[in-house]
Amino acid sequence: MLQLKDPICAIATPPGKGAIGVVRLSGEGALEVAARVWRGKDPRRLPGGRFTLGVVVDPRTGEALDQALLLVFRAPRSYTGEDACEFHTHGSPAVLRRVLEALVAAGARVAGPGEFTLRAYLHGKLDLAQAEAVLALVEAEGELARRQALRALEGSLSQKIAQLEDRLLSLLAHIQALLDYPEEGVEPLEAERTLRQALEEVEGLLAQAKASRLAQRGARLALVGAPNAGKSSLLNALLGYERALVSPIPGTTRDYLEAPLELFGIPLLAVDTAGVRDTEDPLERAGVERALRIAEEADLVLYVADRSAPRPSPPPLPWGRTLKVASKADLPPAWEDPDFLPVSSHTGEGLGALKEAIREALLGGGGGEYLLTERQAEVLTRVKERLEEALTLPEDLMGLALEEALKALAALRGRGEVAEEVVARVFQNFCVGK
Repeated sequence: MLQLKDPICAIATPPGKGAIGVVRLSGEGALEVAARVWRGKDPRRLPGGRFTLGVVVDPRTGEALDQALLLVFRAPRSYTGEDACEFHTHGSPAVLRRVLEALVAAGARVAGPGEFTLRAYLHGKLDLAQAEAVLALVEAEGELARRQALRALEGSLSQKIAQLEDRLLSLLAHIQALLDYPEEGVEPLEAERTLRQALEEVEGLLAQAKASRLAQRGARLALVGAPNAGKSSLLNALLGYERALVSPIPGTTRDYLEAPLELFGIPLLAVDTAGVRDTEDPLERAGVERALRIAEEADLVLYVADRSAPRPSPPPLPWGRTLKVASKADLPPAWEDPDFLPVSSHTGEGLGALKEAIREALLGGGGGEYLLTERQAEVLTRVKERLEEALTLPEDLMGLALEEALKALAALRGRGEVAEEVVARVFQNFCVGK
């Protein structure tokens, strides 16, 4: 796959009806293929970056398929770095399908998943970290994921890694000079300080991994507490609209209820669970067991206790990832506890503080400045291990650990020798047409 240069084509817009559809074409001979299906100005003579109006035709029969706009890109000024073009047609699935068939009949082949971006990587338009950002941007469902992916696509992570590589490379060169030319008066080495600074930077990047993971896949937030504790009212307050049925009758929620929301750019799935208490009712007991199971599987739990009523006995919860909420804070308190956040779903008191506590619990110190994929986190973990190893070694052996750290950093950006299976892993989840 890495050696292919033949013209490829794909539908670039989502399935279904739309006002406009786009079919992409790229590769050696792409403009010749386009000329075979285009009735209008010759694509081979068009300058890059210009639209022209014409008709897409079936090269086998000459049948008109659709009136369209053609946008030509000249190598290397294209997404892939190759000659490329886009057919902007009407968004009918039937039209897009026939245009794709026409391009295949004219000599192109259907692209594989991520093959356009793979070619951009192979032609030096993107490094591997930026290519992963393309996928993250396409799949972004929340604002934080979008911001992270766009910054990574613009090269923020790549630039930081390049600066780190440069410092470590300078340190390695200094070590080699000391070892090879001890009589030349090379300045004394401050290896430990440089290594500790580099290690601190790597650890700072790894601290972003959790925020990246949550931004990309979202988080599950479970609301757990006794019957009539105010869980459903709190869910509605977080959502900003009435999603859960609220009643003063205990046990209104007999099963769990899910609702999506977004806080601080993170897509959350909030789960309002049945009231947790000791009961002989088999149906209610099943709801309690399910509520506790949902809490165990959640990324974060809100334990809701009614501050205006006698304090309940806490249920068995994963307290390490649980926030304690004292609900109904607008009513006279029956108890006080500084570990609980007072919140009134009725007046909104304490709701901002609760949202901030949720943000802190989910993101911690890693505010999500950088996008880190699982692969990148794995690579940075190896770099961290090699830097820690280098700190324990004498100067004559330190260089070996530094070389391994530099190889790992190069692999993160796709520089130097990168195993083909690593590249395949990066592109395996791309959609066709990107």
